[in-house]
Amino acid sequence: MSQQKSKLLVTPDHSRPEYITVTPKSAGWEHLSFQAVKLQADEEWHFNTGGNELALVILGGTADIVSSAGEWRNIGSRTDVFHGMPTTLYLSRNTSFTVKPVSAELDFACGWAAATLDFPARLVQPGEVNIELRGGENASRQINQMIPPGFPCERLVVVEVYTPAGNWSSYPPHKHDTRRVDGTGHLLEADLEEIYFYKIDRPEGYAYQRIYTDDRHIDELILVQNDQLVLSPEGYHPVVAAHGYNAYYLNILAGTDQSLAATDDPAYSWIKDTWKTKDSRLPIVTLDMNEKK
Repeated sequence: MSQQKSKLLVTPDHSRPEYITVTPKSAGWEHLSFQAVKLQADEEWHFNTGGNELALVILGGTADIVSSAGEWRNIGSRTDVFHGMPTTLYLSRNTSFTVKPVSAELDFACGWAAATLDFPARLVQPGEVNIELRGGENASRQINQMIPPGFPCERLVVVEVYTPAGNWSSYPPHKHDTRRVDGTGHLLEADLEEIYFYKIDRPEGYAYQRIYTDDRHIDELILVQNDQLVLSPEGYHPVVAAHGYNAYYLNILAGTDQSLAATDDPAYSWIKDTWKTKDSRLPIVTLDMNEKK
Protein backbone atom coordinates (compact mmCIF):
# COMPACT_ATOMS: atom_id res chain seq x y z
CA MET A 1 0.00 0.00 0.00
CA SER A 2 1.10 3.55 -0.69
CA GLN A 3 3.09 5.23 2.08
CA GLN A 4 3.31 8.53 0.18
CA LYS A 5 0.80 11.36 0.07
CA SER A 6 -2.12 9.95 -1.87
CA LYS A 7 -2.96 11.35 -5.29
CA LEU A 8 -6.57 10.61 -4.37
CA LEU A 9 -6.56 12.99 -1.37
CA VAL A 10 -7.52 16.65 -1.82
CA THR A 11 -6.65 18.98 1.07
CA PRO A 12 -8.36 22.30 1.84
CA ASP A 13 -7.00 25.78 1.20
CA HIS A 14 -8.78 27.95 3.77
CA SER A 15 -7.22 31.14 2.39
CA ARG A 16 -9.88 31.00 -0.34
CA PRO A 17 -13.70 30.95 -0.09
CA GLU A 18 -13.60 27.92 -2.44
CA TYR A 19 -11.51 25.87 -0.02
CA ILE A 20 -11.81 22.60 -1.96
CA THR A 21 -11.94 22.35 -5.75
CA VAL A 22 -12.09 19.26 -7.96
CA THR A 23 -12.34 19.34 -11.75
CA PRO A 24 -12.39 16.47 -14.24
CA LYS A 25 -8.85 17.50 -15.22
CA SER A 26 -7.50 17.54 -11.66
CA ALA A 27 -9.25 14.26 -10.82
CA GLY A 28 -8.31 12.55 -14.07
CA TRP A 29 -11.86 11.52 -14.85
CA GLU A 30 -14.73 12.51 -17.16
CA HIS A 31 -17.83 13.81 -15.42
CA LEU A 32 -17.70 15.20 -11.92
CA SER A 33 -16.67 18.63 -10.57
CA PHE A 34 -16.90 19.81 -6.96
CA GLN A 35 -16.34 22.84 -4.78
CA ALA A 36 -16.71 23.42 -1.06
CA VAL A 37 -17.23 27.08 -0.23
CA LYS A 38 -17.21 29.05 3.02
CA LEU A 39 -18.57 32.61 3.02
CA GLN A 40 -18.80 35.33 5.65
CA ALA A 41 -21.91 37.48 6.00
CA ASP A 42 -20.68 40.27 3.71
CA GLU A 43 -19.59 37.97 0.87
CA GLU A 44 -21.38 36.55 -2.17
CA TRP A 45 -20.68 33.65 -4.52
CA HIS A 46 -21.68 33.74 -8.17
CA PHE A 47 -21.88 30.79 -10.55
CA ASN A 48 -23.38 29.67 -13.84
CA THR A 49 -24.06 26.00 -14.39
CA GLY A 50 -23.30 26.24 -18.13
CA GLY A 51 -23.78 22.83 -19.72
CA ASN A 52 -24.01 21.10 -16.33
CA GLU A 53 -26.62 20.05 -13.82
CA LEU A 54 -25.66 21.01 -10.27
CA ALA A 55 -26.49 20.10 -6.66
CA LEU A 56 -25.82 22.55 -3.84
CA VAL A 57 -25.81 21.16 -0.27
CA ILE A 58 -25.83 23.50 2.71
CA LEU A 59 -23.38 22.08 5.23
CA GLY A 60 -23.91 24.77 7.87
CA GLY A 61 -25.60 28.15 8.06
CA THR A 62 -28.43 29.88 6.23
CA ALA A 63 -28.49 31.45 2.76
CA ASP A 64 -30.44 33.38 0.18
CA ILE A 65 -30.04 31.96 -3.32
CA VAL A 66 -31.23 34.06 -6.24
CA SER A 67 -31.10 32.44 -9.66
CA SER A 68 -32.42 32.65 -13.20
CA ALA A 69 -34.59 29.64 -12.28
CA GLY A 70 -36.09 31.06 -9.08
CA GLU A 71 -35.34 32.44 -5.63
CA TRP A 72 -34.96 30.63 -2.32
CA ARG A 73 -34.75 32.75 0.79
CA ASN A 74 -33.42 31.93 4.24
CA ILE A 75 -32.76 28.28 3.44
CA GLY A 76 -30.63 25.95 5.54
CA SER A 77 -31.41 24.96 9.10
CA ARG A 78 -28.34 23.41 10.70
CA THR A 79 -25.28 25.06 12.22
CA ASP A 80 -23.07 22.24 10.92
CA VAL A 81 -23.48 18.72 9.57
CA PHE A 82 -23.63 17.19 13.07
CA HIS A 83 -26.62 19.30 14.13
CA GLY A 84 -29.42 18.54 11.73
CA MET A 85 -30.60 17.40 8.34
CA PRO A 86 -29.50 18.86 5.00
CA THR A 87 -31.03 21.36 2.61
CA THR A 88 -30.17 20.70 -1.05
CA LEU A 89 -30.87 22.70 -4.20
CA TYR A 90 -30.86 21.08 -7.65
CA LEU A 91 -30.30 23.35 -10.67
CA SER A 92 -30.30 22.40 -14.34
CA ARG A 93 -28.21 23.65 -17.26
CA ASN A 94 -27.55 27.32 -18.05
CA THR A 95 -28.68 28.60 -14.68
CA SER A 96 -26.92 31.62 -13.21
CA PHE A 97 -27.18 32.07 -9.45
CA THR A 98 -25.86 34.01 -6.48
CA VAL A 99 -25.40 32.64 -2.96
CA LYS A 100 -25.46 35.16 -0.10
CA PRO A 101 -25.18 34.20 3.59
CA VAL A 102 -27.98 35.11 5.96
CA SER A 103 -26.10 33.64 8.92
CA ALA A 104 -22.73 35.00 10.09
CA GLU A 105 -20.99 32.20 8.20
CA LEU A 106 -22.15 29.83 5.47
CA ASP A 107 -20.54 26.51 4.53
CA PHE A 108 -21.84 24.74 1.43
CA ALA A 109 -20.77 22.32 -1.28
CA CYS A 110 -21.58 22.09 -4.98
CA GLY A 111 -21.19 19.11 -7.29
CA TRP A 112 -21.89 19.28 -11.00
CA ALA A 113 -21.63 17.18 -14.14
CA ALA A 114 -22.25 17.70 -17.85
CA ALA A 115 -25.86 17.08 -18.88
CA THR A 116 -27.85 16.82 -22.09
CA LEU A 117 -31.33 17.23 -20.58
CA ASP A 118 -33.07 19.91 -18.51
CA PHE A 119 -35.13 19.35 -15.37
CA PRO A 120 -36.98 21.79 -13.10
CA ALA A 121 -35.05 23.44 -10.30
CA ARG A 122 -35.96 21.83 -7.00
CA LEU A 123 -35.28 22.60 -3.34
CA VAL A 124 -35.08 19.46 -1.20
CA GLN A 125 -35.97 20.47 2.36
CA PRO A 126 -34.78 18.56 5.47
CA GLY A 127 -38.20 16.98 5.96
CA GLU A 128 -38.09 15.47 2.46
CA VAL A 129 -34.82 13.62 3.04
CA ASN A 130 -35.14 9.88 3.56
CA ILE A 131 -32.97 8.42 6.34
CA GLU A 132 -31.67 4.89 5.82
CA LEU A 133 -29.87 2.97 8.55
CA ARG A 134 -27.60 0.64 6.61
CA GLY A 135 -25.31 -2.22 7.57
CA GLY A 136 -25.16 -3.85 10.99
CA GLU A 137 -23.14 -4.26 14.17
CA ASN A 138 -20.02 -2.05 13.99
CA ALA A 139 -20.58 -1.54 10.25
CA SER A 140 -23.81 0.38 10.91
CA ARG A 141 -24.15 3.86 9.44
CA GLN A 142 -26.77 6.50 8.56
CA ILE A 143 -27.48 7.49 4.96
CA ASN A 144 -29.36 10.72 4.21
CA GLN A 145 -30.73 10.56 0.66
CA MET A 146 -31.06 14.02 -0.91
CA ILE A 147 -30.80 13.23 -4.64
CA PRO A 148 -31.26 9.46 -4.73
CA PRO A 149 -31.68 7.20 -7.76
CA GLY A 150 -34.99 8.08 -9.37
CA PHE A 151 -34.72 11.81 -8.62
CA PRO A 152 -35.73 13.89 -11.68
CA CYS A 153 -32.27 14.68 -13.02
CA GLU A 154 -29.95 13.15 -15.59
CA ARG A 155 -26.79 12.00 -13.88
CA LEU A 156 -26.16 13.23 -10.32
CA VAL A 157 -26.65 11.20 -7.14
CA VAL A 158 -26.15 12.94 -3.76
CA VAL A 159 -26.22 11.40 -0.29
CA GLU A 160 -24.51 12.07 3.02
CA VAL A 161 -23.25 9.36 5.36
CA TYR A 162 -22.70 9.37 9.12
CA THR A 163 -20.38 6.73 10.55
CA PRO A 164 -20.40 6.40 14.36
CA ALA A 165 -17.04 6.48 16.11
CA GLY A 166 -15.12 3.25 15.60
CA ASN A 167 -17.49 1.91 12.95
CA TRP A 168 -16.89 0.82 9.37
CA SER A 169 -18.72 2.35 6.43
CA SER A 170 -19.08 1.66 2.70
CA TYR A 171 -18.73 -1.91 3.96
CA PRO A 172 -18.44 -4.61 2.82
CA PRO A 173 -16.19 -2.99 0.23
CA HIS A 174 -18.07 -2.30 -3.01
CA LYS A 175 -17.27 -0.87 -6.42
CA HIS A 176 -19.10 0.80 -9.29
CA ASP A 177 -16.57 1.15 -12.10
CA THR A 178 -17.95 -1.13 -14.85
CA ARG A 179 -21.40 -0.88 -16.38
CA ARG A 180 -23.00 -4.34 -16.32
CA VAL A 181 -26.51 -5.51 -17.14
CA ASP A 182 -28.08 -8.93 -16.94
CA GLY A 183 -29.81 -10.79 -19.76
CA THR A 184 -33.02 -8.81 -19.29
CA GLY A 185 -31.25 -5.45 -19.40
CA HIS A 186 -31.47 -4.92 -15.62
CA LEU A 187 -28.59 -2.77 -14.38
CA LEU A 188 -26.26 -4.74 -12.09
CA GLU A 189 -23.44 -2.20 -11.75
CA ALA A 190 -23.02 1.39 -12.96
CA ASP A 191 -19.75 3.10 -13.90
CA LEU A 192 -19.62 6.05 -11.47
CA GLU A 193 -17.11 8.63 -10.33
CA GLU A 194 -17.50 9.52 -6.65
CA ILE A 195 -16.22 12.06 -4.17
CA TYR A 196 -16.03 11.58 -0.40
CA PHE A 197 -15.97 14.99 1.29
CA TYR A 198 -15.30 14.63 5.03
CA LYS A 199 -16.27 16.40 8.22
CA ILE A 200 -15.18 15.03 11.62
CA ASP A 201 -17.05 16.03 14.79
CA ARG A 202 -13.86 17.11 16.61
CA PRO A 203 -10.98 18.91 14.90
CA GLU A 204 -8.30 16.37 15.80
CA GLY A 205 -10.38 13.42 14.60
CA TYR A 206 -9.77 11.33 11.52
CA ALA A 207 -10.87 8.39 9.42
CA TYR A 208 -9.13 5.96 7.10
CA GLN A 209 -10.28 5.11 3.61
CA ARG A 210 -8.88 2.32 1.49
CA ILE A 211 -9.25 2.34 -2.29
CA TYR A 212 -8.19 -0.76 -4.21
CA THR A 213 -8.92 -2.56 -7.46
CA ASP A 214 -9.07 -6.28 -8.12
CA ASP A 215 -5.70 -6.22 -9.86
CA ARG A 216 -4.27 -3.79 -7.23
CA HIS A 217 -3.15 -1.19 -9.77
CA ILE A 218 -4.78 1.09 -7.20
CA ASP A 219 -4.20 0.04 -3.59
CA GLU A 220 -4.07 2.98 -1.19
CA LEU A 221 -4.80 3.49 2.49
CA ILE A 222 -5.58 7.16 3.06
CA LEU A 223 -5.63 9.11 6.33
CA VAL A 224 -8.49 11.62 6.08
CA GLN A 225 -9.16 14.59 8.36
CA ASN A 226 -11.76 17.35 8.59
CA ASP A 227 -12.52 19.23 5.34
CA GLN A 228 -10.47 16.81 3.22
CA LEU A 229 -11.78 15.00 0.17
CA VAL A 230 -11.05 11.59 -1.32
CA LEU A 231 -11.49 10.79 -5.00
CA SER A 232 -12.89 7.38 -5.85
CA PRO A 233 -12.37 6.94 -9.60
CA GLU A 234 -12.63 3.13 -9.55
CA GLY A 235 -12.26 0.14 -7.27
CA TYR A 236 -13.54 -0.72 -3.81
CA HIS A 237 -13.56 2.05 -1.20
CA PRO A 238 -14.32 1.14 2.46
CA VAL A 239 -14.04 3.62 5.35
CA VAL A 240 -13.42 3.35 9.09
CA ALA A 241 -13.90 6.15 11.65
CA ALA A 242 -11.36 6.54 14.45
CA HIS A 243 -12.55 5.50 17.90
CA GLY A 244 -14.06 8.51 19.68
CA TYR A 245 -14.86 10.48 16.51
CA ASN A 246 -18.02 10.45 14.44
CA ALA A 247 -17.26 10.82 10.73
CA TYR A 248 -19.43 12.48 8.09
CA TYR A 249 -18.90 12.37 4.37
CA LEU A 250 -20.83 13.90 1.51
CA ASN A 251 -21.01 11.58 -1.49
CA ILE A 252 -21.65 13.05 -4.92
CA LEU A 253 -21.59 10.64 -7.86
CA ALA A 254 -21.93 10.90 -11.63
CA GLY A 255 -21.39 8.48 -14.46
CA THR A 256 -23.19 6.23 -16.88
CA ASP A 257 -26.46 6.00 -14.94
CA GLN A 258 -28.41 7.92 -12.31
CA SER A 259 -27.99 4.91 -10.04
CA LEU A 260 -26.09 3.45 -7.11
CA ALA A 261 -25.85 -0.06 -8.58
CA ALA A 262 -22.66 -1.59 -7.19
CA THR A 263 -20.83 -4.89 -6.73
CA ASP A 264 -19.46 -6.08 -3.38
CA ASP A 265 -15.97 -7.49 -3.12
CA PRO A 266 -16.77 -11.23 -3.06
CA ALA A 267 -14.03 -11.82 -0.50
CA TYR A 268 -16.06 -9.86 2.08
CA SER A 269 -19.70 -10.14 1.00
CA TRP A 270 -20.33 -13.01 3.49
CA ILE A 271 -20.13 -10.49 6.33
CA LYS A 272 -23.65 -9.23 5.59
CA ASP A 273 -25.06 -12.58 6.75
CA THR A 274 -23.55 -12.11 10.23
CA TRP A 275 -25.33 -8.83 11.01
CA LYS A 276 -28.11 -9.25 13.57
CA THR A 277 -28.53 -5.73 15.02
CA LYS A 278 -27.77 -2.11 14.18
CA ASP A 279 -25.70 0.29 16.26
CA SER A 280 -27.97 1.89 18.89
CA ARG A 281 -26.17 5.24 18.45
CA LEU A 282 -27.95 5.71 15.15
CA PRO A 283 -29.37 7.94 13.86
CA ILE A 284 -26.68 10.52 14.58
CA VAL A 285 -28.75 13.39 13.15
CA THR A 286 -32.53 13.73 12.89
CA LEU A 287 -35.05 16.30 11.73
CA ASP A 288 -35.74 17.24 15.36
CA MET A 289 -32.20 18.59 15.64
CA ASN A 290 -32.79 21.22 12.97
CA GLU A 291 -33.15 24.72 14.34
CA LYS A 292 -35.90 25.43 11.79
CA LYS A 293 -38.23 23.11 9.95
